[in-house]
Amino acid sequence: MKRYLKFIKPYTLFFILGPTLMLTEVLGEILLPRIMGNMLDIGIGEGAGMGYITRQALLMLGSIIVLICGGIGGHYFSIKAAVNFSSDVRKAVFDKIQTFSFKNIDEFSTGSLVTRLTNDVTQVMNLTRMALIMAMRSPGLMIGGVIMACSINMQLAMILLVMIPVLAAAIIILLKISFPRFNTMQQKLDNLNSRTQENITNVRVIKSFVRNDLEIERFEESSRDLRDATLNALKIVVCTMPVMTLAVNIATVVTIWRGGNYVVWGGMGIGSLSAIIQYITQILSSLMMVSMVIINSSRAAASLKRISAVLDAEPDINDEHAAHKDKLVEAGKIEFRHVSFKYYKNREDNVLTDISFTVDHGETVGIVGVTGSGKTSLVQLIPRLYDPTEGEILVDDVNVKDYSLYNLREGVGMVLQKNVLFSGSIEDNLRWGDADASMDEIRGAARSAQADGFVSTFTDGYNMELGQGGVNVSGGQKQRLCIARALLKKPKILILDDSTSAVDTATESQIRKTLSEELKDTTKIIIAQRISSVVNADKIIVMNDGRIVGEGTHDELMKSSEDYREIYYSQADREKEVG
Repeated sequence: MKRYLKFIKPYTLFFILGPTLMLTEVLGEILLPRIMGNMLDIGIGEGAGMGYITRQALLMLGSIIVLICGGIGGHYFSIKAAVNFSSDVRKAVFDKIQTFSFKNIDEFSTGSLVTRLTNDVTQVMNLTRMALIMAMRSPGLMIGGVIMACSINMQLAMILLVMIPVLAAAIIILLKISFPRFNTMQQKLDNLNSRTQENITNVRVIKSFVRNDLEIERFEESSRDLRDATLNALKIVVCTMPVMTLAVNIATVVTIWRGGNYVVWGGMGIGSLSAIIQYITQILSSLMMVSMVIINSSRAAASLKRISAVLDAEPDINDEHAAHKDKLVEAGKIEFRHVSFKYYKNREDNVLTDISFTVDHGETVGIVGVTGSGKTSLVQLIPRLYDPTEGEILVDDVNVKDYSLYNLREGVGMVLQKNVLFSGSIEDNLRWGDADASMDEIRGAARSAQADGFVSTFTDGYNMELGQGGVNVSGGQKQRLCIARALLKKPKILILDDSTSAVDTATESQIRKTLSEELKDTTKIIIAQRISSVVNADKIIVMNDGRIVGEGTHDELMKSSEDYREIYYSQADREKEVG
């Protein structure tokens, strides 16, 4: 809990004012039954007259005003404290996620992280709000009620001393039962969110394969699991209210029965009996409120545990021990020294094994190989999206681990295999490469990526709004916009991971020509399925089963590499068949 004190500190005043003002509401509620009792017993029963009754009525009115002002102020500041606190917690969780490597995100899953940022934080906010409102109110009503009831009639007040421990024990039992159930419920919510996100993101694939019914069935299964887990958890809440209400009613009946005898025998007035009944109701109602807070705390505790898991997670990639944090990528030379890599430490086989090669400043290097040969895994190690299991990677003769993550990644422009655009205009998306770029620079990068032509045909041009993920542009258009975004960054190292696969060969040829002419000082690594995409590269690396099996120019590899020749001739045969 100490970690959350820093989120409370900026709003300390709200955290103090909320419960304090609620205490003034409690004061009003405690005084009202006694004032009413005095009006009945003294003003009417003993014949004190209208003057006394009027004074008591004014006192009651004053108490009501204090009660209302305290209640409104207490609720306002409690809500303000809870909302601000939860907002800062949500921001801290989001900020922490931004430091995660791909491996960290894979461990939590995207759907689970979304749930933690939304539903889990909301549960904590609701508990904080309830706790601040009840922190003074419930104990105040309970303690004040007991004191006032004892001051009126100790024998009747003994009923409370029996009921309170019984109800407290019931609350503890309910708490132990409810916690694991709410934890399970949140996990089922994770699954449902993951399923929903996956379906909405891939709705076009689902429709194209006519798998609507299958996905509906899977969604219904996840929804049923959440429903069953929720019902199982809320059974505790359902049982709580009847048990508490029964206890209140039993205590009220016993009080009326015993108190009625005192009234008949003249041991107390009807007003005092009425006041004690109200105090008993207040006390037991405050216990009911406490029980609801505790039940909600079970769910919030499960959520808090899940939030803490994110905040406690140590990013497996960081720059805490970087020796050259201020160094920038200046030339773009790359060297791999006996690099091996696996995604999971307990996995027996490497994804990459003993990779060694050098790329000089300004060179263009092509990487080819069959699907699953490790091409994408290799280039993801350069900007430290993952770290190698063995060996080292150098950029400008400095180990990548000795750069700050910001400076290293700022020097690398990368167009991933899966092209991602964000909601917003085309201009907004391109400005990811350079937020301060002028429109001339944006158009220039788009022209280099062969994107300016089709963007200009849109009615709104660069102001056209893209749907989520860029769903309202074609695959080839999306690829060219992603290339333009990377070019606008003006990186020292440019990595294109099969990023022209959706464009025609003529357009791809124009992009290659532009890269060659305009980015002479930029080191370029191009992963390609088509050998034609890299045939003119300064060097081509051939990969198979996570190893380098060939390295050289096109002509050299045609003579020395059987794997390269096999890929080349198989593509040539396909082109002949198509032709």
